[in-house]
Amino acid sequence: MDKDNARLLSDYRYHLKVERNLSVNSVSAYCSDISHYMENAGSNVAKASGKDIAAYLSTLSCKIGSRSQARTISALRSFYDFLILEGERKDNPCDSIDNPKIGRRLPEVLSVEEVEAIIASVHTDSWQGLRDRAILELLYGCGLRVSEACTLKISQVYVKEQFVRVIGKGDKERLVPLGRMAAEAVEEYLAVRPQSDGPQWDDTLLLNRNGRALSRISVFKMVRQQALAAGVTKEISPHSFRHSFATHLIANGADLRVVQEMLGHESILTTELYTHIDAGTWQKSILEHHPRKKGN
Repeated sequence: MDKDNARLLSDYRYHLKVERNLSVNSVSAYCSDISHYMENAGSNVAKASGKDIAAYLSTLSCKIGSRSQARTISALRSFYDFLILEGERKDNPCDSIDNPKIGRRLPEVLSVEEVEAIIASVHTDSWQGLRDRAILELLYGCGLRVSEACTLKISQVYVKEQFVRVIGKGDKERLVPLGRMAAEAVEEYLAVRPQSDGPQWDDTLLLNRNGRALSRISVFKMVRQQALAAGVTKEISPHSFRHSFATHLIANGADLRVVQEMLGHESILTTELYTHIDAGTWQKSILEHHPRKKGN
């Protein structure tokens, strides 16, 4: 990479971190895309035309998927917007570039049997095992996000009343029913929960071996480890339990609006995406209850 490109990339990185306040992962991803682009475009990056950008993207189209292409285009647009701000050019060559069509990506769905097998694979002869079983029961039984589970307070779990007070995205609060199996798992874990490492974690439900709040990464690792132990080969994450929870509720006749409230979705369209009810199910339900159905 020549000196001019190296300077532009360094300034762009600073712009993303300081001026746009993007996360470390986002900055790394954008800069990686721009670095790859610079290595292929040579020394005329600041003067590139829309045709140059299109030619570069065409070389990628057979190597990466549509989502990666879309991210690359987003990075390039952002980079050239930055160059405009810096006075390096007056227009954005990406304005003529269309984003590739991207299908909706749905998380992997677990069957009820697979969920039960994963939970049953946890060895509960230690407090960590009882904690891990409680985590899985909360993810599936309450449809919690992994971040919600990790930040859950003991004072937010009402075992006897069988509900959980969840603080979700945007600090919005919702009440979620706590099923019998999840309640029992939490109760058994609380009976052996270790002492916290300080007052700031006294009310934290899920602790690590150091007596501090359990991290999201630890939950990801545990979920994948237990899936392997249960013989489940699907590529899953903690979110798979939340998605499966919603899917199974809808399949068993739960109202979409009720599921929306439980999941903490602002839009019903998000709930429809997560539950991915097939068209046949909708069609059958509508035709059976249609006011023009013969025999009514």
